[in-house]
Amino acid sequence: MSNHHCIERHRDGLACLSTLALVVVGILFSGCSSEPPTLETKRNETKRNETKRQSFKTNGELVAASPIDGHKAMVGLLQQVNRYMKQRSPVLSDAPLAVFQQQIEASIGRRELRGVFDAEVGIGRHHTKMGRCDEALEHLTKAVEMLPEIRETHPDFFSPQQEGTLLFLTGVAAVRKGENENCVHCSNGEGCLFPISGKGIHTNKSGSELAIKYFKRCLDLDPTNLRAVWLLNVAAMTVGRPTEAVPEKFRLPDARFQSRTDFPKFLNVATDLNVDTFSLAGGAVADDFDGDHWIDIAVSNWDTDGQLEFFRNKGDGTFERKTAEANLLGITGGLNINQADYDNDGDLDLFVMRGGWLGPNGTFPNSLLQNDGNGRFHDVTFEVGLGEPFLPTQSSAWADYDNDGDLDLYVGNEGAPNQLFQNSSGKFRDIAREAGVNDPSMSKGVAWGDVNGDDLPDIYVSNLGEPNRLYINQGGGIFVDQSGANGVDEPTQGFPTWFWDYDNDGHLDLYASSFEQGVEHIAADYLGRGPKRSVDAHYRGDGKGGFKNVTDSLGLAVTTQPMGCNFGDLDNDGFLDFYLGTGYPAVEGIMPNLMFRNVGGKRFEDVSTAGGFGHLQKGHGIAFADFDNDGDQDVLAELGGWFAADGFQNALFENPGFESNWIKIILEGEESNRFGVGARICLTVADAENERKIYRTVGYGSSFGGNPLRQEIGVGAAAEIKTIEVHWAKTGKTQRFSNIAINQIIVIRESEQAVRTPKIPRS
Repeated sequence: MSNHHCIERHRDGLACLSTLALVVVGILFSGCSSEPPTLETKRNETKRNETKRQSFKTNGELVAASPIDGHKAMVGLLQQVNRYMKQRSPVLSDAPLAVFQQQIEASIGRRELRGVFDAEVGIGRHHTKMGRCDEALEHLTKAVEMLPEIRETHPDFFSPQQEGTLLFLTGVAAVRKGENENCVHCSNGEGCLFPISGKGIHTNKSGSELAIKYFKRCLDLDPTNLRAVWLLNVAAMTVGRPTEAVPEKFRLPDARFQSRTDFPKFLNVATDLNVDTFSLAGGAVADDFDGDHWIDIAVSNWDTDGQLEFFRNKGDGTFERKTAEANLLGITGGLNINQADYDNDGDLDLFVMRGGWLGPNGTFPNSLLQNDGNGRFHDVTFEVGLGEPFLPTQSSAWADYDNDGDLDLYVGNEGAPNQLFQNSSGKFRDIAREAGVNDPSMSKGVAWGDVNGDDLPDIYVSNLGEPNRLYINQGGGIFVDQSGANGVDEPTQGFPTWFWDYDNDGHLDLYASSFEQGVEHIAADYLGRGPKRSVDAHYRGDGKGGFKNVTDSLGLAVTTQPMGCNFGDLDNDGFLDFYLGTGYPAVEGIMPNLMFRNVGGKRFEDVSTAGGFGHLQKGHGIAFADFDNDGDQDVLAELGGWFAADGFQNALFENPGFESNWIKIILEGEESNRFGVGARICLTVADAENERKIYRTVGYGSSFGGNPLRQEIGVGAAAEIKTIEVHWAKTGKTQRFSNIAINQIIVIRESEQAVRTPKIPRS
């Protein structure tokens, strides 16, 4: 077919595209008489509204009324943000279609077929991201069919590798089509568990069969395309042909799927428990928000109209959605959340982070949600001094850095200076610049930990594309960066991070992730090809501020690409295990989430397959918690990615039990912050073989996931806890309790000499 005829064919199709674009624009701008306001306009308007006071007369005198309600102001602002994003955002709207339409019109006018080709590819990729896979395949296959016609006059157009990439993109759309038709609303708990088998095999195989066809064509042109190798293997699994559908040279080795240890299967019971929220990427917090000693759940969704959801534990490990009753309707758009009792009133508040990954377009407000003690929240962001400026973030952490008895807040921003908000009786002031912690990098994870044992919490900042920071607290509100001197400034492609004591030596260790993106790195890791890419760093602390990279000796030199993550003790042996929610924003970033079991503090073993944790959907906020109060920790995973195509249901993996003993400890600070964040706990336990110590520092775990602040500690085969020591950083005092019974929840108050056992209601 000649270029003239091909362009005429696209001219005919343009009418349909123009109609679609007009419909989209009409929907997006309905009710708007002018261009949407800029976010700067919104900020100014909100600030005016926040400070505006109404007046009325009483007894002839003019009396000022209270400022406008901050909660209502936030809800209104978030609605404006959502309207703006749904009109302008290339991620959340169809705005790119208008650009591609203009490109097609201009190219047809110039009789330039290559411009039409580029637009067809762009339209197809956009539809893939939006989850409209049939439309994506229509445009991408049209582009594939155009290549021979273009080469009639431009024989060098598109190299074999470039054509292979186009075939790969078409295969990705087909894989996503298969997911949409089989996995997205699957409720059997086995869908998308890697390696896919059994009930995870697709019933409607057409999407995956088409994907296999395109990935093979891609590899015929470019056998080095490891992205296609990886997704070819995944697609073949979904149709039940992991061997015959994949040429041997591209086949993942069976040995990588074999469990090397005896580990029980954890079942995904999220649907049964009514917590299988469908969402994009977001945070997850598991904690007791109403004081009944049952762990509730809060999950967020970065989509700007994605509702923050609250699930109340009914007192039996099942849940009821109480978002409206919690006064959270209209609180939307959080990529991450965490919990803290910022006002020391004895209940946990929520902090919502927004704007991450969006750069200058992510200047959205964060939210501090004050809890009334019954699990009902009120947005107090503007009232307490956290409302300005709006900066893009998805990471923050709480600690009492100045030991004055209340929790301060460090916020890691992206491309803007980080902030340290000093808390003074529930009001906040940013002192990051004078404290020396205003790192201007793209900070993706932040964590507090006392690395040198001086009772002053230090800050670790995990940066994407820049060296990481370790700010050592000098006291007096001053910090000094010693990351280089202490050897913890890598990986430079950082994301989530945390402090923990993985080997129970009483010193904080450090996890610093590597987020070098690409499924090709996962394929290379499985196939043993090429040099080892950047891997996560596991640093062993010496208790004096020094660290040693022990990644290799722990058996953890593997490619992971984590986003959300956290740690806990699955088998109640007293040693902390960890779970990584993996992936990256691009739609092809499909890889299994990973669970690693701690073997006596000496090494870790991958139990992702054995335990049923290898979910292929993108993992974000992770929380380890005992939701049913049966003594062992279950695992909550917020699933879903950046684009609409990556929306998915959250998972909750139920622990089948390990017949080990445990203790749960709730701290009540008096001079110290109310929940004892930063306090150090040491248990001395003994079984038939030996006596040992187990250490914990009170906190919610990682920078992207919220464990309960009550410490859920496994003690293995110990029949009794010989001693419990609690060290309070603010006062420097240590409490000691002896001969504590196992398998119970206890409360330790800072001033009391005996532990208490709370009464726990059951439904």
